[in-house]
Parts: sequence; C-alpha cells; structure tokens
Amino acid sequence: MIDRFRIGVITKTHGLKGEVAVFPTSDDLDRYSYLEKCFIKTGNNYREVTCNSCKYMKSTVVLGFDEITSIEEAEKIIKAEIYVDREDAVPLEEGEFYMADILGFKAILEDGSVIGTLSDYTETPAQTILIIKAADDGREIMIPDVPEFVGDIDMDEKTIVINPLKGML
Repeated sequence: MIDRFRIGVITKTHGLKGEVAVFPTSDDLDRYSYLEKCFIKTGNNYREVTCNSCKYMKSTVVLGFDEITSIEEAEKIIKAEIYVDREDAVPLEEGEFYMADILGFKAILEDGSVIGTLSDYTETPAQTILIIKAADDGREIMIPDVPEFVGDIDMDEKTIVINPLKGML
C-alpha cells in the first residue's frame, strides 16, 4: 500500500518570495486551503515543508512554504511533485478509492484477456487519464477514466475492466 499521494506538480515560480504555482492532481481543490505539511519530491528524495499560504488563480494553486523564501530556492523545485501522507489525504466516501492504490492493477477486457498493467495516471482539466503499459510490447496506452471506457475495478482481484473503442489499443 502506498503511504504518500501526489496532490500536485510545481509548474513555475510566482513572485519573488518563493511562492510556486502548482498544477493540482487532486479532485478536491479545497484541500490546498487547509494544507499544513506536505512533501516536495525531487528525484527520489522527499523534503518535508510547511505550507503558509494558498491562493487560487485560474486552474492553478499558488502555494508558499516556510522553508522556501526566495525565487532562487523556488526555481530549484520547478517540475517537482507535491505529496501528502496517507493520513493527511482527503477522506474517501463509500465505494471510493485512491488512484495510487490501483497502480499495478491488471487492465483487462470484458472477456478477461489482459491488455496490460496500470502504470500511472495523469490529471487533465477534463478528466483523469489512465496510463496502461501494454502487455504485448510495453507501449503506453492512454484511456480516459470515464464510465464509457472504464468498467468494474475489482480491489480483491486487482483488475480494471477496460471497454475501448476501436483504435484505442
């Protein structure tokens, strides 16, 4: 089970005092307004930081951290990801799951044939995109996470049923 969840990606600096613009990868945009501690991941390293400010600008969130106080420091974390511990994640409703908990699940067709493995996901303004590593040749297959294309997700069997249109695979 994954202990930390990605909630955003730092896209650029904002101002001169170390604030950064963040592309949110969380369904709950309000979560940033009460964010206290988080982790900035660069490479394989996680750096714990304390969030001291939050502003919303169009489709991004602008965050400030106690530990990052200059534009020079902020420039070093552009493209870094922001994570929170599982216990600080947004609570789930009945029947919901964290995307990070289904990474590694087998993607199958309704007849049970294996397409590949869910290797990652990405958020777009329209919807989440599932990234499946194809079983036959390792290519990346991108499937929109919408009911027309994604069927049952079986947490016990660790499978996701995919209903692709012709040409999607």
